Amino acid sequence: MSVTDDIVELARRWRQDLHRHPELAFEEHRTSAFIASVLGECGIELRRGYGKTGIVGTLSRGHSSRAIAIRADMDALAIMEQTGAAHASTVPGVMHACGHDGHVSMLLAAAKAAAARTDLDGTVHFIFQPAEEVYGGARVMMDDGLFRDISPASIYALHNWPGLEPGRVVARDGAMMAAFATFQIDVVGRGAHGAMPHEGADPVTAAGQLISALQAITARNVSPLRSSVVSVTQMTGGDTYNVIPEKVCLRGTTRWFDAQVGDLIERRLAHIATHVCAAHECVAQVQYDRRYPATINHAGSAEVLRAAATAAGLDVVDADPSMASEDFAFMLEERSGAYLWLGSQRDGENPGLHSPRFDFNDAVLADGIALWDGLLTMELGQA
Repeated sequence: MSVTDDIVELARRWRQDLHRHPELAFEEHRTSAFIASVLGECGIELRRGYGKTGIVGTLSRGHSSRAIAIRADMDALAIMEQTGAAHASTVPGVMHACGHDGHVSMLLAAAKAAAARTDLDGTVHFIFQPAEEVYGGARVMMDDGLFRDISPASIYALHNWPGLEPGRVVARDGAMMAAFATFQIDVVGRGAHGAMPHEGADPVTAAGQLISALQAITARNVSPLRSSVVSVTQMTGGDTYNVIPEKVCLRGTTRWFDAQVGDLIERRLAHIATHVCAAHECVAQVQYDRRYPATINHAGSAEVLRAAATAAGLDVVDADPSMASEDFAFMLEERSGAYLWLGSQRDGENPGLHSPRFDFNDAVLADGIALWDGLLTMELGQA
């Protein structure tokens, strides 16, 4: 089935409306209600109550027991928008800086198009998920019984990818996105006057040494043939220029693909923090929180997704995995499936994901809708 100009224009209007009204993790009430309204108008069965705001639309045609699922994420980010777009966020400090407004609109348009098709034989579940950013809404939906209530043979998702030209897609066999954890290290010393540092135990000096020492994990502990990242992204401490504080707080993130590498990073981070701080007569208080596993595509499902992309007129290319992370990984641990990057690069300035200047490229809405439409033909089309 071809994707009509009317459905693409409808998706564009939906997308810009969603962009004007962003909602943070587990607060996507307006978004969820809007999705339910559109799905209900299409005669698609609704299930609600997964992860507070999550919603599943189910469409069955024909007699086949074959079932698949397609997921889109709904949440926005706590970022002040700087796009200057006419459809900019109306919620101060909150914006769709990752393109989830586009993901929802493409899947919703694909659902509307699917409801009008007469050539499908089987069931498709359209999953609209809250809280992809950091809070693991996929896991929460599953804990709330998602895969108890539906049982797809395979599950699919995509993310717009500003580093990839429009018309191109990537769906690798195996690793797509890294696992990740967050950490906080409180370096606790003894405060002192800045003119008399010998009377204290300086956590600022210890924290500075620790930041450098943590880089040895990837440089000297992890094999250079395996990917890993240790990034300190925040350093806070002190209230004035002439007082050595009692405590400095370091926060950051770690990334990996191989489970053994993940274990090694956690172990070495705690060991290095403890001993570097001790060398400066300080104490390290370490909190380490593993968030998402690695996003690993199942080869058979990735092949189907690539075939659907080709049938939709998209160019399938290869690329290295990303050290960014994605909670769709939890669903891929429970069901066969695959994850795809959809090229969304802009001409000229091309802000990256999570930039305050990012705005989903509406020019690729047709690509995403056609991809999902083609996938339904591949998986559920009548022979």
